[in-house]
Amino acid sequence: MTSASPLHDLTCRADIIRLVDAFYDRIRRDEKLGPIFNDIAQVNWETHLPKMYDFWDTVLFRAGTFRGNPLAVHAKLVSTADMSKASFDHWLALFTATVHDLFQGANAAVILRSAEDMANVIYSKINQVPDPRFDPAHLTPEQRERYARYKQTETPS
Repeated sequence: MTSASPLHDLTCRADIIRLVDAFYDRIRRDEKLGPIFNDIAQVNWETHLPKMYDFWDTVLFRAGTFRGNPLAVHAKLVSTADMSKASFDHWLALFTATVHDLFQGANAAVILRSAEDMANVIYSKINQVPDPRFDPAHLTPEQRERYARYKQTETPS
């Protein structure tokens, strides 16, 4: 019986390609998101995947190869697809699972935080709602305590 080899961190573009290919394989098969990508957006995978390689390569390794406007692309779908918080959360869960299945390390953590930020920003911008990360109802006890201390130190002008 052989044990699985330990996961390594994302270190190069080849790792980005492996991650993006595995992630979008999941997306295409997903009951909720597959129809949005395949039927509604009618994604051309031959052109989309290289853009996503460039996007994540630029996010993680500052490659500077990405050209595009993700907000505009997603905004076009608001009237025809489920672009709800639940859909973005589901996208993020699939992305997170893919990263955890393939990689571990500092860059894996960075790409996960970046994906979370991107999902929240795109969701809030295209739906014209406040970014859900800044909803006081979602603060952790530590954040509430820090905010309360901050409010106490404010001096009226």
